[in-house]
Amino acid sequence: MTITAIIVGVICLVIGAVLGMFFSKSSLNTKAKFIIDDAKKNAENLIEKANVQAESIKKEKNLQAKEKFLELKSQHDADIQSREKKMQEVEKRIKDKENKLNDELSKAGKLEKDLDKQIADYAKKNEILERKQQELDVATAKKVEILEKIANYTAEEAKAELVETMKAEAKTRAQAHVQSIMEEAQLNAKSEARKIVIQTIQRIGTEQAIENSVSVFNIESDEVKGRIIGREGRNIRALEAITGVEIIVDDTPEAILLSCFDPVRREIARLSLHRLVTDGRIHPARIEEVVEKTRKQIEEEIIEVGKRTIIDLGIHGLHPELIKIVGRMKYRSSYGQNLLQHSREVANIAATMAAELGLNVKLAKRAGLLHDIGKVPEQESELPHALLGMQWAEKFGENAEVVNAIGAHHDEVEMTSLLSPIIQVADAISGARPGARRQVLESYIQRLKDLESAALSFEGVSSAYAIQAGRELRVMVESGRVNDEVASQLSYDISEKIQNELTYPGQVKVTVIRETRAVNIAR
Repeated sequence: MTITAIIVGVICLVIGAVLGMFFSKSSLNTKAKFIIDDAKKNAENLIEKANVQAESIKKEKNLQAKEKFLELKSQHDADIQSREKKMQEVEKRIKDKENKLNDELSKAGKLEKDLDKQIADYAKKNEILERKQQELDVATAKKVEILEKIANYTAEEAKAELVETMKAEAKTRAQAHVQSIMEEAQLNAKSEARKIVIQTIQRIGTEQAIENSVSVFNIESDEVKGRIIGREGRNIRALEAITGVEIIVDDTPEAILLSCFDPVRREIARLSLHRLVTDGRIHPARIEEVVEKTRKQIEEEIIEVGKRTIIDLGIHGLHPELIKIVGRMKYRSSYGQNLLQHSREVANIAATMAAELGLNVKLAKRAGLLHDIGKVPEQESELPHALLGMQWAEKFGENAEVVNAIGAHHDEVEMTSLLSPIIQVADAISGARPGARRQVLESYIQRLKDLESAALSFEGVSSAYAIQAGRELRVMVESGRVNDEVASQLSYDISEKIQNELTYPGQVKVTVIRETRAVNIAR
């Protein structure tokens, strides 16, 4: 505000001077002079007021600066006092730590002295102990010598007898451990061996191959055989070349044998032969036409069977190739059990088990139906059927759990989900139930008798029963003659005898039961 007044005063002086010069030069009237003088006075007054205001502001600012200085000084003094207090606290803590350290050093010195003393005591005691040990050795030798004279046994003879006595006891006590280890070791080895044997029997077993690779075509009379053979055998050669099936015309009355490992080809040949015989026109051109029509009909029927099966089981979204493979199962059997019926049964059993366990029922049905698809390849494969089926399922976009269940149901790959053991168990249940697969009754009964006879040949066994279709042997022993330890040994010995002397499928579980009964009558 003061600076502005000064500037205004200066401007007025300048304007007055300019006007004075102007009016003096122009010889104006005296009124202008009065105006100039008045302007000078006003300018002087403004300058004087401005100086007064500037002085008052200067005093005020000096006073504020002094107050700020006092405030900063008091704050600085407070900071210095706080720092001095903290420094005193730190010095105190350092002194306390120094005192504690001195105490610890003094204690360590005392402990070191005590340790030296204890070492010296230990050396003395060790020396005394060595002397005592020498005396004890001498006394023991004298006692052994006296005992040898009394018992007429040398120390080595007594030791040998003791070792022999302990061997029997140790063998009995260790038998339980040995048996568990043997069972664990045999699980994998026997599983792999049985798997290979079963696969081999299924592929090249003579009796099974004959049953599953031959179809009988019945004819009304032997005259039809000549028409089927044709002039110089041209009809039968054409039929064999087109179908890939060997046609056996022998002395069997009113029957022709169709031999082929592929059941689908065999069925095509049978239906084609039936149509040709019914129609009566049998010649190479007609044979080719009928076989082609029959092949298309069988392929359509295979697809229809596959679709009907998945609809019955409530399975959706199956790849068309997998539907076709499911349909081909109708023409495949394993040990006399139809593969399609077996797969449907496994699907239903697996679904029931999955429902009980709270798992995905639909996935269980899917895996159960597809678990044996590797058994129906159109071309022969060197892979086991579980791995081949797993590859197909993976190729056609099946769920990872379903793929693993197919590959692991014969332990070909490691199980990675709860669905895999369910499929394995369901497959075993379907194949092992009575009547599922063809067996010779006499050999089956004889096998059960052999199992029971093997158990009854051991001392202390009162009775033996083969149960679960010969998969388990229950052995009852006399409690007075057989104790718990011997019972464990007996179970192992019986299992070894069965393994070495008998022939049986799968594995046989031997259970020895020792029972003590106390009976009293209240009258």
